Amino acid sequence: MGTRREPTLRQRRLAQELRRLREAAGLSAREAAALLGVNSVQISQIEAGTTGVSEERLRRLAVHYACTDDALVDALAAMASDRVRGWWEEYRGRLPTAFLDLSELEHHAACRWDVDFLHVPGLLQTEDYARALFSRRVPELPGDELGLRVRHRMQRGVILEGPRPTPYRAVVHEAALRIRVGGREVMRGQLARIAALSETGHVTVRVIPFDLEEFADVTAAMVYVGGAVPRLDTVVRDGPDGVVVVDSEARLAVFRTLFHRVEAVSLDPQRSRDFIHGLAKEL
Repeated sequence: MGTRREPTLRQRRLAQELRRLREAAGLSAREAAALLGVNSVQISQIEAGTTGVSEERLRRLAVHYACTDDALVDALAAMASDRVRGWWEEYRGRLPTAFLDLSELEHHAACRWDVDFLHVPGLLQTEDYARALFSRRVPELPGDELGLRVRHRMQRGVILEGPRPTPYRAVVHEAALRIRVGGREVMRGQLARIAALSETGHVTVRVIPFDLEEFADVTAAMVYVGGAVPRLDTVVRDGPDGVVVVDSEARLAVFRTLFHRVEAVSLDPQRSRDFIHGLAKEL
């Protein structure tokens, strides 16, 4: 397999999991290479994600690493054999890599969860809302890039409205639903879209109202992407220096707990839908 100049987040995750399995087995890269009949440079390249690994070789490594988690090995093998060039590839070199990485993760996701406080989650946004939001960026985006970002965000919605929709759960604070991004008409359309999607069987939207007492579990937005097995879940958050990706088992467990806590104290789906309809009437 050829060398990759820029592995995707999913490719790097596969590489990272193989390194974790080797380290858990107490083997050095040199020892792992000897067991596989290759040199240590190849193991290092595989574990950096700069070189792919075949399914057959991956399963041999799993045996040498004494990994007995068959579901994990099958999931890693599927990642190793994946040759999909998805719709997001048309944006490579035209949009930030983080946009493409998230799209690829979502394409393969077993589930998607969101928590948002200031803005409507991207997957729920209308085109007008997304355009108004991206237009606020500082420094201002050139017109062509603004259009690309809006189009890309709309295409991500295929996981909710495509032929095989992904189970999706969102918890949205009242503030995000009241901030008039783009003005009254844009927000009317945005609230209507959220309400309509929440009527589908695979989308659940819950609202955190301002008057909820003692709410302080999460202080920033969370994008949770479910993997084929829980160990391969990923949390993506916007940090002050860019996108932060969380994938350690311990931290993932923390974010799962936080999501369930926030979901538990928010309004149930029907009351949330009624709440959204009430906000729309106020506009």
